[in-house]
Amino acid sequence: MDKNTRLLYVDDEAAWRNIFRREISEDKRYEIKTAAGGAEALSILESWRADVVLTDLSMPEMDGIELLQQIQLLYPGTFVLILTGVNSANEAVRAMKAGAYDYVLKPFDFITLQMQLARIIDHQQLAQQEANEPDTRFEQLIGQSPSMYQLFEGIRRIAPTNATVLIRGESGTGKELVAAAIHSRSSRRDQPFVPVNCAALTESLINSALFGHEKGAFTGADKRKIGFFEHAHGGTIFLDEIGDIPLQTQVALLRVLELGTFQRVGGTDTIQVDTRIICATNKNLETAIREKTFREDLFYRLNVVALHTSPLRNRATDIPLLAIHFLRNSCAKHNKQINLIAADTLELISSYAWPGNVRELKNAIDRAVVFSNGNKLLPEHLPPELLQAAGARHAKPSAHQMTLASTNLPEIEAAVIRKVLEDKNWNLSQAAEALGIARGTLYSKIKSYNIQR
Repeated sequence: MDKNTRLLYVDDEAAWRNIFRREISEDKRYEIKTAAGGAEALSILESWRADVVLTDLSMPEMDGIELLQQIQLLYPGTFVLILTGVNSANEAVRAMKAGAYDYVLKPFDFITLQMQLARIIDHQQLAQQEANEPDTRFEQLIGQSPSMYQLFEGIRRIAPTNATVLIRGESGTGKELVAAAIHSRSSRRDQPFVPVNCAALTESLINSALFGHEKGAFTGADKRKIGFFEHAHGGTIFLDEIGDIPLQTQVALLRVLELGTFQRVGGTDTIQVDTRIICATNKNLETAIREKTFREDLFYRLNVVALHTSPLRNRATDIPLLAIHFLRNSCAKHNKQINLIAADTLELISSYAWPGNVRELKNAIDRAVVFSNGNKLLPEHLPPELLQAAGARHAKPSAHQMTLASTNLPEIEAAVIRKVLEDKNWNLSQAAEALGIARGTLYSKIKSYNIQR
């Protein structure tokens, strides 16, 4: 930390205050003040915000737990250590449940106390670092790479409008999550969000699925059916894989875009809908236009606002964040208690190209959780094809691990940057390109994390 850590020691016995000041004041990392009781401590905190408060548990007028509760209310983020005698174990447990960071037994073992204070300083530094990091979660999207922040900003700008949006990107890059985020931040958020996978609909059924049909419109149409567009009235319809819809359906879709109207299959009534249209594709629609499989006029109607989802191989710094997220979800789903990621595993998943993108990563983590029989994910739990691609079929776990409880963005980011630098033989330009960040940003992070060749 740039400033010394401020310690406030609270004890109604002057002897203990003097002992504490004498023993700790030799360490120049600390600024120390003492108080004879809870009221005096709160008075000091009004003008001198302590980083850590060490308070005796048994004091007249206001005991340590009462002081703890006041500090939590008035100065959240301040760490509190409870001081207690060896015969007050139950009270120490009560203090921990009330929110104390830890407890210290009197008489002090100052070596142990110094270790506890060092841990608190580490936690404070981590909290400060994470506070300085940009948000890594936006709705259901997760990432910290420049391309993801650019995507987040694009969503913020277009969500409040009614503009038609075309989301372009490879399969598995989260295009439906982008559409859902746009809907969630729009004025239509309280109305339906209707996702439709156009590639899953056969040519003979897609019109009926999108626009509905009347009774008797075709064999098996024994009653009227309401289509996806009517279900999405007032809300948003998301047409995934729009490049796969047949030309006949493209004509009907163009009419909806231009006039907001359509007819059910087999019907004559014109249906009016107020539906925002968001589309997505992993195909090159310009090529489809040249091949006469996609209408040019429809393309320009859809492409009012375009967003792009980057492939996972171009945003390596996002991989550990996503892996941890998927690990937590998968553990909950499979009733597993896995709270460790071996460093070898982290390096493997960070260096793999992920042709199936985020979807493939999700499935790989899910598979690893299923095959894990301990409390950590090892390389051997990953899919065989991933190990083969990484040249690590017989990879063995490292002694160094990352814990879910303590994993943080700086730690993860430093590990990923170090691995990519090694893979690129410390060519900063190539490493920056692989990480999806500017060379200057990479240089700053190398200095910040003290990464050495």
